[in-house]
Amino acid sequence: MSNREHRIRITGDTDVAIAVMQARQQSTQIGFDASCSCRIATAVSELARNILKYADEGDIVLTAYAGQAHSGIEIRAEDRGPGIADVELALSDRFSTGRTLGLGLPGVRRLMDEFDINSQPGEGTRVRVRKWL
Repeated sequence: MSNREHRIRITGDTDVAIAVMQARQQSTQIGFDASCSCRIATAVSELARNILKYADEGDIVLTAYAGQAHSGIEIRAEDRGPGIADVELALSDRFSTGRTLGLGLPGVRRLMDEFDINSQPGEGTRVRVRKWL
């Protein structure tokens, strides 16, 4: 299985757009249809916007896996922001500390096949999601 990793530093809206475009391009290249590529791009947008809103800066890391047994894409969102005090609460629909609709993390979890989050107050947040072809 071959894989290609692409790291995008997120410090502003332009970086979010670059990450979304890169996710769409990578997912299309490994065989996802337009609809699924759009869902992947939406997940990247939500994760990148969370970095800006809650941590000011961080990274989106896209890894495309292409192999005979399994092909897909992994997205990691990494920041060194304030972290999330109650991860389970943050994953519940309509919960938000940022005066938003609270659909970001729960929505990302629904869009992807795998979802993992690690966050500690004062240490930042790491989200890893995967979508398989």
